[in-house]
Amino acid sequence: MFAVYAAEPSPQDPLAALRIGERPEPVAPEGWVRVSVRAASLNMHDLWTLRGVGIKPDQFPMTLGCDGAGVLEDGTEVVLHSVIGDPSWSGEETLDPKRTLLTEKHQGSFADTIVVPARNALPKPAALSFAEGACMGTAWLTAYRMLFVKSGLRPGQTMLVQGASGGVSTALIQLGRAAGYRVWVTGRSEEKRALAEELGAHATFESGARLPERVDAVFETVGKATWSHSMKALKPGGIIVISGSTSGPDADAELNRLFFLQLRVVGSTMGTREELADLLRFCEISGVRPKIGAELPLERAEEGFRAMLDGETAGKIVFTR
Repeated sequence: MFAVYAAEPSPQDPLAALRIGERPEPVAPEGWVRVSVRAASLNMHDLWTLRGVGIKPDQFPMTLGCDGAGVLEDGTEVVLHSVIGDPSWSGEETLDPKRTLLTEKHQGSFADTIVVPARNALPKPAALSFAEGACMGTAWLTAYRMLFVKSGLRPGQTMLVQGASGGVSTALIQLGRAAGYRVWVTGRSEEKRALAEELGAHATFESGARLPERVDAVFETVGKATWSHSMKALKPGGIIVISGSTSGPDADAELNRLFFLQLRVVGSTMGTREELADLLRFCEISGVRPKIGAELPLERAEEGFRAMLDGETAGKIVFTR
């Protein structure tokens, strides 16, 4: 079958490990289902896989793609949930110490066909296209959990999103606006700030700019480059919800500010199957749809990877079949 895959780990030059070509057809174990992929979206996690982060060397070659949407063999249209837990785990799957994401242990969605546990294929609302559904399982689910499960924000309060154009950031803007929060966003360029305003941000600011007032919550995916600004932006008692650190993890913790102002820092990783079902329902009811910055045939996947590596994103990058 046709697929986009990582041939080997390449820490310094991730695109050197990218391959586009034929891979063996997957076999579905008992309790798993085959999904004919119609669309799959690109995530930063795919670049980390090419670098060899979060995957053992003996797992290569690895078909890339954490999430997607497609059709079961009986014709049911589905959206993929990419968190695959240990069958013996009975708690929340994001806390399962043996959990993995697609492409860490199991082959991913940038292919004609993928196999996943049956519970990881959720019915796709008819109102969502395959391309829109393909954005839900990683970036949008991460944003949904950060905002509605972890932050504790109430409608009417002010949230700050650090970074204006990535998949999680654009989802936070759209979900926050739809839920009645005042949404502020930082961005490195006028173009990125304009995109945030187009998606519903009430105000945008240059990266690191002094804000008109402090905010109730900051949503972090950048890490080192924005951490100090995030800490300074919070009201006493405010919260930072962090789900990534694309600019590096070794930020100054600013512990004096943390304890003196009684700030809170909360980590957030992906989301549960039930949260994905709720997200799909929320989008169906509210009319919110993901911002797709580029839609490319899978054969042109390298263009999408290069745009993400260069930081030239304007919403989600989706590959179609």
